[in-house]
Amino acid sequence: MIFVTGGAGFIGSNFVLDWLARSEEPVLNLDKLTYAGNPENLASLQGDARYAFVHGDIGDGELVARLLRDHQPRAVINLAAESHVDRSIHGPAAFVQTNVVATFHLLEAVRNYFAGLQGEPRRLFRFLHVSTDEVFGSLQASDPAFREDNAYQPNSPYSASKAASDHLVRAYHHTYGLPVLTSNCSNNYGPFQFPEKLIPLMIVNALAGQNLPVYGDGLQRRDWLHVADHCEALRRVLEAGRPGETYNVGGRNELANIQIVQRVCDLLDELAPRAGGSFRGLITHVADRPGHDRRYAVDASKIATELGWRPAHTFEEGIRQTVQWYLDRPGWVERVKTGAYREWVQAHYQGSLQ
Repeated sequence: MIFVTGGAGFIGSNFVLDWLARSEEPVLNLDKLTYAGNPENLASLQGDARYAFVHGDIGDGELVARLLRDHQPRAVINLAAESHVDRSIHGPAAFVQTNVVATFHLLEAVRNYFAGLQGEPRRLFRFLHVSTDEVFGSLQASDPAFREDNAYQPNSPYSASKAASDHLVRAYHHTYGLPVLTSNCSNNYGPFQFPEKLIPLMIVNALAGQNLPVYGDGLQRRDWLHVADHCEALRRVLEAGRPGETYNVGGRNELANIQIVQRVCDLLDELAPRAGGSFRGLITHVADRPGHDRRYAVDASKIATELGWRPAHTFEEGIRQTVQWYLDRPGWVERVKTGAYREWVQAHYQGSLQ
């Protein structure tokens, strides 16, 4: 079996669903169920003997050790993380606690488990750590895309905490021989994403007739990766990646934030038109956030060359599927829009108009 941490979050729930749709191998899911962890994402697995869920923290070393001992997984896939830059700016402590301290406790438990393995289980065991391209910092317009050997230059508390976790994972390989794999992915989008991130926030706000807040001039550029492509990449890295190596995972879709927002508006105009005219009329430029990275771009040639992975989704088909997914699930959207969510958006996306 495999042991997934953070499997009730956006990428995690997509990964668990994808894994069990393609394999009979069981999944153990450990998730703390913070605001963005949603067990409803995995409701379709209720009663499935291949799936087990445990509510808990990766920082609880005794719990993790017991789960490893009792279930004897052949791999651990670490998707547990605090991942929202804006939240890290206003409350960095939670990011240091989860992404650094708790990851250390997870690594310690896994190291001790691995030390007790022998023979084939020891040879085949892997620890896959899922990270972000934001650890590399920001690119200028003419700079080449991030490669795996780029120096780390994180610029937000979030990316700094993920960089720290990456360094710990690397150290546990070189010091203790733990067979680790690390992936650094670009911006994900797709089903089940909590509506604080750009694309679902725009969809949810637009359907509610609310302003669509865009930071600064909106020309910050990101590479966009459909979460289904990311799940496939993680499967390939787990299956054939070389221990100790890092693999960049990108969608080959580098676009400015304002282009993303405009495309969402255009799709909503087509699929769910409103009486008040185009959804583009709701776009509102707000004060830029502190230290906002200008550009990310990912060179994913290593994973393509070594493991044969390439993204299957174009952005045009992926964004259309995503908008339609949210349109088809108004109940899901309403249930995740808690009071805390509304207060957060109000507090951190307001600002002076540009």
